[in-house]
Amino acid sequence: MDRRSFIKTAGVAAGATAAASTLAAPAIAQGRQDVVVVSTWPRDFPGLGTSAQRLAQRITDLTEGRLNIQYFASGERVGAFDVFDEVANGNAQAYIAADYYWKGKHPAWAFFTSVPFGMTYTEMGAWIHHQGGQELWDELADGFGLKCLPCGNTGVQMGGWFRKEIESVDDLKGLKMRIPGLGGDVMAKVGASPVSLPGSQIYENLVSGAIDATEWVGPWNDYFLKFYEAAKYYYYPGMHEPGGFLSMGMNKGWWTDLSDTDKLIIESACMEECQLFMAECNANNGIYLNRLITDHGVELREFNDDIYDAFGEAAEEVLQEARAHDDLANRVYESFVASRDSVASWLRLADVSYSEKRNAVLGIE
Repeated sequence: MDRRSFIKTAGVAAGATAAASTLAAPAIAQGRQDVVVVSTWPRDFPGLGTSAQRLAQRITDLTEGRLNIQYFASGERVGAFDVFDEVANGNAQAYIAADYYWKGKHPAWAFFTSVPFGMTYTEMGAWIHHQGGQELWDELADGFGLKCLPCGNTGVQMGGWFRKEIESVDDLKGLKMRIPGLGGDVMAKVGASPVSLPGSQIYENLVSGAIDATEWVGPWNDYFLKFYEAAKYYYYPGMHEPGGFLSMGMNKGWWTDLSDTDKLIIESACMEECQLFMAECNANNGIYLNRLITDHGVELREFNDDIYDAFGEAAEEVLQEARAHDDLANRVYESFVASRDSVASWLRLADVSYSEKRNAVLGIE
């Protein structure tokens, strides 16, 4: 696939959000609504982009066209980082994005995508659906005139692409790395210089040398951005996004006016896509990692324990700073950590121990 066939120019978000009451009513004809959905992902981009497009089409299909989704990829209507304001201001009905992009508006947004040393996909699902996560997300989103639902997950992400080997914390000092969210704050704590760029602008910046390293998602998604042309060292595991939830964020006024049936359809479509995309990532990541190594000479590297310990210390500082923002941030943090520790203890006895013993017996590496 030609990378330039799906790369679009994206902008930087700016401006304050407005009340949901400013929502421009979607076009309605004979019971049909034309619903504008804007996305942070490039059109037809394998993985993130195609997942968002699939969800948009699924909602149209399930409502038999009553909710006719008009999908706009990054740069087609607004820039990638402008989608939050576009929906909050009522110029569009929904966005599909990663909510940690909005941490500058409130640090608690990061917890509903992923935070450093946070939860895996399985753990996040337990928190969101059964341990109070969705209720806290609703409280946060309501303050911005939004309603958000999980609509995808990328699983444990890779640590990133680097031009040079990273053998010690000193190798990170001064390194310009594209990494958003609280993960970027962690990198700053260990001496790197985090840069926030939409996916459409990463390749050019890496090739030009404007940045020295970047993270994106995992082998499947990363393969199509051709980072291997500029950086050969591919590190794992990523501490920054162990289970990155994607979000469908909707204008609260528009959401409230929907029928109960249409709300259930959207909720069901989002949950379906969440599971489908996670399965798709797991099905493809191993295949594309092998291609990166065998076809393009990528060198797989694991962060050593000293580096990971430094990440852990920095992450604790970052999370403590985030929780200190206000009462809501503190309550989100406390709920998140309590759920993470509880579910992780069980999964260590179940999933983790089983996988390790199975792989040892079968010789799976």
